[in-house]
Amino acid sequence: MNRQHDHHSTRPWHWASLFILILLAGALLGTSGRALACGNNNVVHWREIFHDQGPMYDNNPEPADNASVTLTVRVCYHDITSANVVYYDASTGTTTWVPMSWASTDPTGQFDYWQGTISDVGSSELQYWFQINDGTATAWYNAAGVSSTEPAATSADNFYIIPGFTTPDWMKNGVGYQIFPDRFYDGDPSNDVTSGQYSYGGCETEQHSWSSGYTSVEANVSGCNSEVFFGGDLVGIQDQLSYIKQTLGANIIYLNPIFESPTNHKYDTADYYEVDPAFGTSTDLENLISAIHSSSNGPEGYIILDGVFNHTGDTNCWFGMSTYGNETCSVTGAYQSQSSPYYDYYTFQTWPTNYYDFLGISPNGIPSMPKLDYGASGSAVRCQIYACSNSVVQTYLLPPYAIDGWRLDAAQYLDAGGNSGSDATNHQIMQELRTAVKSVNPNAEILGEYWGDASAWLDDGTEWDSAMNYNGFTQPLSEWICGVDEKGNAASIDTAQYATWLWDTRADLPWNVQEVMTNELGTHDTERFAQRCSWTNGWGTYLGLIMQFTYVGTPMIYYGDEYGMMGGNDPENRRTFDWADATTVDAGVALTQKLISIRTQYPELRTGSFIPLVPDMIGDLYGTTGIYAFARVDQNHRLVVVLNDTSSTQSNVAVPVWLAGDAIGSTVTDLISGTQYTVQNNGGRGYVNVTVDGHYGAILEQ
Repeated sequence: MNRQHDHHSTRPWHWASLFILILLAGALLGTSGRALACGNNNVVHWREIFHDQGPMYDNNPEPADNASVTLTVRVCYHDITSANVVYYDASTGTTTWVPMSWASTDPTGQFDYWQGTISDVGSSELQYWFQINDGTATAWYNAAGVSSTEPAATSADNFYIIPGFTTPDWMKNGVGYQIFPDRFYDGDPSNDVTSGQYSYGGCETEQHSWSSGYTSVEANVSGCNSEVFFGGDLVGIQDQLSYIKQTLGANIIYLNPIFESPTNHKYDTADYYEVDPAFGTSTDLENLISAIHSSSNGPEGYIILDGVFNHTGDTNCWFGMSTYGNETCSVTGAYQSQSSPYYDYYTFQTWPTNYYDFLGISPNGIPSMPKLDYGASGSAVRCQIYACSNSVVQTYLLPPYAIDGWRLDAAQYLDAGGNSGSDATNHQIMQELRTAVKSVNPNAEILGEYWGDASAWLDDGTEWDSAMNYNGFTQPLSEWICGVDEKGNAASIDTAQYATWLWDTRADLPWNVQEVMTNELGTHDTERFAQRCSWTNGWGTYLGLIMQFTYVGTPMIYYGDEYGMMGGNDPENRRTFDWADATTVDAGVALTQKLISIRTQYPELRTGSFIPLVPDMIGDLYGTTGIYAFARVDQNHRLVVVLNDTSSTQSNVAVPVWLAGDAIGSTVTDLISGTQYTVQNNGGRGYVNVTVDGHYGAILEQ
């Protein structure tokens, strides 16, 4: 079941409900500003209520069919008289109530935990929420938070149970590093594309020299940026794996396209079954994959390849509009003859000049990228791309390559008959693709590219595992820290809006999907993060990095973002890596190394619960603007992350660590600076008065 969402960032209705929550919270406060004591007094205290599907609150977040699931909700100590799990099964249209019972009290004495068990989750997706009662008072709780009214059974913000749906554990526990191959490192100069080696699209190739510092990526000839080559290749990536895997500690390599193509970006594939000669050979790819998988040069690693399956290039022999360099075709392409065996691979409006392409109908779209026609289930294109054992997708998942996943470029557009996707046919294609991928490797990752709310492809476990988290991470972070969107356009949100945006986008997705959403500061399709933040002494990069490695999801570093590489939109966001900065002498690289080490050491940063602290769960900013704080917790540890988005040091910031379960009088240590703090008693609640540098952060461990 796909539940459609109509919001893209902060939702107007949510702000109205948030205002109501704050008013209701105010009714529970005395003149001193301290919360009234919890107890059975016909008042449900909202601030203490919490549940997500982290290990403390869901004993089986990825259940098999017909398994049991025990759910736990946290409430204020001795505050409620009863509670229920309420779940809805769309396959039967039935709603079931499961009584909960008191299970335990938090060691700090502030919270009670109530539990209820769904004894058989069946085999269909369930949505659930909680009813929480104190005598005559009732509160309702789902992924959007606490409310005085019951959520609809089909609300997009209910919690999910999807039997049989798992996402790769290696993605949950890993750190990614994205590489644009031509610009990373030249390990084999013999395969470099030279100036004038061939022409494509009216442009001759240009070989530019690689040097330390900024090297222009603009072509000498206007309009020919795609034909500028620096010589980066697969051997170069393998040569520098020690930097990625040992210096930084990242273990997931995501490569932009590597298959044969006339351009530097390779998003116009000429041959899916050939590594581009400028990047090396199939043997080089095998060697690189083997080195990534090895644990002899750092942590055991994984590799994700970029699959450009919505369209091919016009030089692909299936299409056959043009050739370049030494390319020859042994088959007749669709552009050359309507009798071509590949004619049905594409959709012509008027053969041969008017055909559907990446962004429209040629010649008005992008004629160099003719759109594939996936036809009906069982079509030749579906067989060629993913469905058959010799398909593109399966070929690289199988030995001798055995890659670990595919990133699907422009994934929502794949369709039949020239249609633009995001429809029933697109979802059918993605369901079939998932079946094909998982039949070869059940632990392979399927990562979709989508810039908005991707829940339509993620909320029922039948299509992608995750998506690039532009909507739930890159864009809101950029607007909060930098005051611009990911493309560099003016757009600014305050801390309360930032917190709400993140909460809303978390609520859109199943928990195990949230854990593998890739969190990027930037990509090959955005302005560089440091550029957006008007980088000065690294401040924007540092704050962004701390958020990236502590938030829910898989951090994905775009090469160079760790040291604050500058660059505007394409092609400036694809500059050459400056290897003079690839050392922990650089403060950004050193911080990245430390953050990856912390994330590796503390599993709660990878799979633990996410508890908002400032603003807290009912919108209280605690009087501190520019401060965003949250906790990541599991049964063994509690980490509190405090981020300062102001330009000056904030001293004695009162962080309500009691919401994370930190005990009064205990000591917490900032894992970044080493500074220690004591949890202070403020009205019976524990607070830490922390000092945070401007545009920086702290990670407090108890």
